[in-house]
Amino acid sequence: MAEAAQGTIIAIAGAAGSPVTATAGVAGYPTILTRTGHGLSVGDVVTLSSFTGGDAALLNGQVAVVQFVTANTFAVGIDTTDKTITFTGTATPKDWTDIGEVVDMDRAAGSRSEIDTTHLTSTSKEFLLGLRDSGTYTFSINWVFDDAGQLALLAAEGSDTVSSFKVTYPSGDTLTFDGFVQSVSGPSLGVDDKLSGTVTIRISGDVAFA
Repeated sequence: MAEAAQGTIIAIAGAAGSPVTATAGVAGYPTILTRTGHGLSVGDVVTLSSFTGGDAALLNGQVAVVQFVTANTFAVGIDTTDKTITFTGTATPKDWTDIGEVVDMDRAAGSRSEIDTTHLTSTSKEFLLGLRDSGTYTFSINWVFDDAGQLALLAAEGSDTVSSFKVTYPSGDTLTFDGFVQSVSGPSLGVDDKLSGTVTIRISGDVAFA
């Protein structure tokens, strides 16, 4: 059954939020961490640190997307099956700011490059597939000069740093990705019209559904 688009939200990450200290965990895939009232949501992006044990390097310093949550547990997509880890580290989430008055969104399909391996004894062209290009994400906005999310987009456009984005659908499913704010066009206007703009984000790395 088709899913309604109304109510979809896109947010840009800002400064780090308050660290969540895990008190226990379960090794496996995904890795499940325990913290009473952790306050995290599916699609949140967390940086892991301060875990101990012989295999703690699998977690420390990693940036992971929260895949599942209960009131007191959350799961990250890192495989710790049969590893030696004491699950009493921290998960520091990114602080999200909703981008206001988004009108439409579209993710341009990515592709993989082709590596030509044809040689003199080939009977037809031969190829290997190269790295995946995750494409771009574009959306239109009603221009609002004092909207915190739109101001964050303008600041990101003026920098050379990667930002994190999270799209939350009405079902609660999420799409999370990193990217450069390639352009923010506008405000455009005309007679008997509103102020509007278009944003293009160049995705860097993979996208994650949760």
